[in-house]
Amino acid sequence: MKIGVVQFPGTLDDDDALRAVRVAGAVGIKLWHKDQSLNGIDAVILPGGFSYGDYLRCGAIAKFAPIMSEIIKAAERGMPILGICNGFQVLCESNLLPGALTRNSDLHFLCRDQKISIENTNTAWSSDFINSENIVVPIKNGEGAYVCDSQTLKKLEDENLIVARYVGENPNGSHNLIAGITNSRGNVVGLMPHPEHAISKLTGPSEDGLKFFTSVLKNLVS
Repeated sequence: MKIGVVQFPGTLDDDDALRAVRVAGAVGIKLWHKDQSLNGIDAVILPGGFSYGDYLRCGAIAKFAPIMSEIIKAAERGMPILGICNGFQVLCESNLLPGALTRNSDLHFLCRDQKISIENTNTAWSSDFINSENIVVPIKNGEGAYVCDSQTLKKLEDENLIVARYVGENPNGSHNLIAGITNSRGNVVGLMPHPEHAISKLTGPSEDGLKFFTSVLKNLVS
């Protein structure tokens, strides 16, 4: 299986995402923001960083990149898409996921290991987890507070579209402790925490994040 990892100007977690893909057992393919083809890949990851310097609004410029036109079409066809941190912001700006990511409630950049609970195991990226499983992965963001209107929040809760929640204190002011969400189809997932930094105890706080990447491989072959 081939999983593409998109690189925008300002992306900085693409190599770690590619490594996670390889450790999970897939082939990682680099995709450039100006590409106009997905090059035969089976799934896409939009990694973390500061696409286009976070100018205007996080992810607001990246949504106009040529590669995003192809990713939006692929998402509509059912291709698995994962947005991590800045990638989550891009997915929201591209209307592939509802809501938005805004400044942390304390207005400070946050970088630490964080416990989260997996709330939905029915997505392409979370099926290897057990429902309500607690895992530890890093978070590092300045605009990580997930916000949406009350109607959207009710839909997320009622339709089980919340993939992950923060455990304990709310680190960035997200509505209902939301750390990640999915679309109704379950193929598009956005996560503010960084699972690609938690695939080995040698380089991260745990191996918990690897299950996001093994999940999609099992989904693709099923």
